[in-house]
Amino acid sequence: MNLIARAAFAACVAMAVPAAPALSQTITVSHAQGTTDVPANPETVFVFDLATLDTLDALGVAVAGVPTFSMPENLKAYEGEAYEKIGSLFEPDFEAVNAAQPDLVIVAGRSSGAYEELSKIAPTIDVTNDWVDFTGSVKANSRVLGEIFGKSDEIEAMIAVFDTSVAAFQAASDEIGTALIIMTSGGEITAYGPGSRFGFLHDTLGVAPAIADVEAATHGDAVSFEFLLETDPDWLIVLDRDAAIGQSADSAMQVLDNELMHQTTAHKNDQIVYVDSARWYVTNGGIANLNHIVDALADAMLARE
Repeated sequence: MNLIARAAFAACVAMAVPAAPALSQTITVSHAQGTTDVPANPETVFVFDLATLDTLDALGVAVAGVPTFSMPENLKAYEGEAYEKIGSLFEPDFEAVNAAQPDLVIVAGRSSGAYEELSKIAPTIDVTNDWVDFTGSVKANSRVLGEIFGKSDEIEAMIAVFDTSVAAFQAASDEIGTALIIMTSGGEITAYGPGSRFGFLHDTLGVAPAIADVEAATHGDAVSFEFLLETDPDWLIVLDRDAAIGQSADSAMQVLDNELMHQTTAHKNDQIVYVDSARWYVTNGGIANLNHIVDALADAMLARE
């Protein structure tokens, strides 16, 4: 075979044998339970945490598997058959997860206890928020998602919106007055204050609490209508747990419709805010969801004549 023939033969071989595929990029991310190597832009993503699901939905990131749950209105589409059902908010279906071999599994809060077992199946991260530094951890976890899915610019834009809203609240905090967060469930009422799961109203937005230490004042138990009248905050922020989780019970508005509550400053001044309980109680963290919560609070508490 002459030199020209050899060159032609070599060219044919080079065209016939495909080049080895480039290795997928891997990112090492830190999260609530350590560090995990995850593929950049993973294709098959299973999400047990609804705050994360809400953020990924806002980012336009495709999700393949979600827990079986009566989803909040803005996430109702994920109840459909197009999404694999991978267990409950608390208990993964390990067989379903193992059979699908997802590229990434995301847990947080309610599902965080399954992290170790899920990590044996697929790359898993835990984006549980820190109640002591709630908004700081929401931002940090959101940035982790932005890095993984190539959406860092979009995440920073969401954070910028949040920071602007927080600044508006803080600037008006002296004029807002005091507030108390309460949740109704099965006809009972529980109060929350700074440092609690809903305490960002005080800790971040700067709204003065009606009681500095709610847990100490209530011993962590349900509170009475007499307690609410005695505390008498300027604002009552009300969550309806039964509505949030789809249970049939008297609504929060029905529970609070009584003579003692009618004597409160919040009732007299029309400053009882019935919030979107699913967003507060079920979805809770996540920068996209938090922006919705803050916007609704601003409409109720700041946009008043």
